[in-house]
Amino acid sequence: MAKTLFQLVKSPLKANPNNSIIGFKDNSSAIKGYPVNHLRPELPGSTSPLSLMMRELGILFTAETHNFPCAVVPYPGAETGAGGRIRDTHATGKGSFIVASTAGYCVGNLQMEESYAPWEDSSFSDPSNLASPLQILIDASDGASDYGNKFGEPLIQGFTRNFGLRLPNGERREWLKPIMFSGAIGQIDHAHISKGDPEIGMLVVKIGGPAYRIGMGGGAASSMVSGQNDAELDFNAVQRGDAEMAQKLYRVIRACAEMGENNPIIIIHDQGAGGNCNVVKEIIYPKGAEIDIRSVIVGDHTLSVLEIWGAEYQEQDALLVKPESRCLLQSLCERERVSMAVLGEIDGSGKIVLIDSAAVEHAKLSGLPPPSPVVDLELEKVLGDMPQKTFEFKRVSRLSEPLDIAPEVKLMDVLKQVLKLPSVCSKRFLTTKVDRCVTGHNSRQLALSNFHLLMSL
Repeated sequence: MAKTLFQLVKSPLKANPNNSIIGFKDNSSAIKGYPVNHLRPELPGSTSPLSLMMRELGILFTAETHNFPCAVVPYPGAETGAGGRIRDTHATGKGSFIVASTAGYCVGNLQMEESYAPWEDSSFSDPSNLASPLQILIDASDGASDYGNKFGEPLIQGFTRNFGLRLPNGERREWLKPIMFSGAIGQIDHAHISKGDPEIGMLVVKIGGPAYRIGMGGGAASSMVSGQNDAELDFNAVQRGDAEMAQKLYRVIRACAEMGENNPIIIIHDQGAGGNCNVVKEIIYPKGAEIDIRSVIVGDHTLSVLEIWGAEYQEQDALLVKPESRCLLQSLCERERVSMAVLGEIDGSGKIVLIDSAAVEHAKLSGLPPPSPVVDLELEKVLGDMPQKTFEFKRVSRLSEPLDIAPEVKLMDVLKQVLKLPSVCSKRFLTTKVDRCVTGHNSRQLALSNFHLLMSL
């Protein structure tokens, strides 16, 4: 093909870039918004009166899937799917605002007792380390809803699908690895659309919850075909959500964003797959920095250097700030009881150098030569222009058969089967457990929809 897959995806933006202000270069995309009267504290980050300020706010769109974790452990997998997408929203630009979310679930045949569909094949088996489609649909939706309820983000729309079928050519087509889709809209001040550039002397800062042995190898496990990995490795790779810490972290970022042009954040990235190993490299590219692994605040002091560096514990952001902004950021974190750690500073080496100060001190006291850095890597080798991958596709002809509806099948029976499909049936199992009233208009929307339903009855 003349274009790469990503070039094909970006071609609409290239053809008509007028409405987009962020596209394919940050945690979210954004389109042009409008000047609005925004209610903000006069002194963000402290107790102060609120006042209306005219600001131009863009409209953010964020989406991600958390498919592999929801296949293995649906509840925490969906929790961290929602939590990771929330951090994607607030880590856009130099800090952004959360508004409302959507969720979607695609699973295989539910095989519910006393409700079997005629096309469901009871001989279908799933890998032993994956949850059943019915458990995924129940537990994953519980996890995403619970996280949003605790964080305070309304879930206002979504979708549900299930499918599993043996095709005429014998192929089994099913959502064996489920889809857990989490999306959202948000707002971004036009003054914060573009991240800054790293400069020598800027501080590399981590804020959020402490490090734990959670989510080791999540990125690699997610990229594998479900069921091919060792079950123990799969469970080690699943993260755990902490919505209370996520809300504390967001309040720090929100206070920074509410400062407008005085926002202390130069660059922000949320922590995801790979933990510090990934997010710290992103934040210091291309200038480079020396990072002390012992500066990371841990909740478990038995963690190895590898685990502190690679664990995907959640509710963490990496920031670049100027040295003169350190005290301001520290005061915001202390106010919200969020940990803050300065891991190093930009040095212009173009490398990520990871040192273990505890090992250096131990060698010094023992009269031994100082140990080599744990990591000493040219950033360009891992974050620069990588060689293009080549994919080879072969078109496979599909055998099909005409739809066969026996004459004795009654219309009402078919209608009942259709109405049992999660894509068609009532979504009360999703909507009644979600707090949609944490913002005013959503509360009114829900009340009106219930009123119209009652009137129709």
